Amino acid sequence: MTHGNSSFVTEFILVGLTDQPDLQLPLFILFLIIYMVTVLGNLSLITLIGLNSHLHTPMYFFLFNLSFIDLCYSSVFTPKMLVNFVLEKNVISYRECMTQLYFFSFFFSISECYVLTSMAYDRYVAICNPLLYNTAMSTKVCSNLMLGSYLMAFSGAMAHTGCMLRLTFCDVNTINHYFCDILPVMQLSCTSTSVNELEVFIVAGINITVPSLTIIISYGFIISSILHISSTEGRSKAFSTCSSHIIAVSLFFGSGAFMYLKPSSAVSMDEGKISSVFYTNTVPLMNPLIYSLRNKDVKVALRKTLIAPSKTLSRKMF
Repeated sequence: MTHGNSSFVTEFILVGLTDQPDLQLPLFILFLIIYMVTVLGNLSLITLIGLNSHLHTPMYFFLFNLSFIDLCYSSVFTPKMLVNFVLEKNVISYRECMTQLYFFSFFFSISECYVLTSMAYDRYVAICNPLLYNTAMSTKVCSNLMLGSYLMAFSGAMAHTGCMLRLTFCDVNTINHYFCDILPVMQLSCTSTSVNELEVFIVAGINITVPSLTIIISYGFIISSILHISSTEGRSKAFSTCSSHIIAVSLFFGSGAFMYLKPSSAVSMDEGKISSVFYTNTVPLMNPLIYSLRNKDVKVALRKTLIAPSKTLSRKMF
């Protein structure tokens, strides 16, 4: 039963979202619908941005990456979650659990932090320094910002996962959650987790503090610039260009803070699972809705994309 990294556990049992049999089928249908809408919404945004040249701007370049991350983010654990609703015993192998930890809890979460930060910087330049926008947000700058985002995510994920792999898991292998999250998994270790706790504090601190401060400072300058605009129409237009991003940032960081930045004794594990659902399922679902329903450019691109094939078909018919 020994594992290659001196772990005695080769698989974990996920308690799941609920242990009530009557709720399994309704929850399966609910989360299947949520996942399908999430995939459809993010794939649609990716396709629209790729097909429409007028959306080939820095803001939509970042939105393209945000949709890609959300698509991957939700696909890391939702299919397994759906399967577990219809199985009596929710088993995940040690390697699957570590892979899920790497991609969900670490890589894609950190990536989203820095993509949202890049989008805040884009809004700052667009509103505070519009004359320098084309230079400050050139293709090279945008590519470097995204490369930096993924490199930060990769390094953070490697640090987290490396520390998790050094832990030994003995007899207890039941994770009181519906996916492999870092804290519930760490609680099962039969060896000291002090190094892991220090590493989580340092890496998470950096990847929360840097994006948060950058976003706050960017919006401080943005609000200051907007307040100096004399016309009400100008202020309203400037605020509208930031509203979708503000909502997306509030959802991501707000739900993440509610999920992790609370005393362990403050809420029960069941309540923690419910808050996790919002963070893991609702955020990837809401982002494409926020940026499509509140965005005129996306609506125009959608109409063009849908109308063009119908016009081509009518020409062929007549």
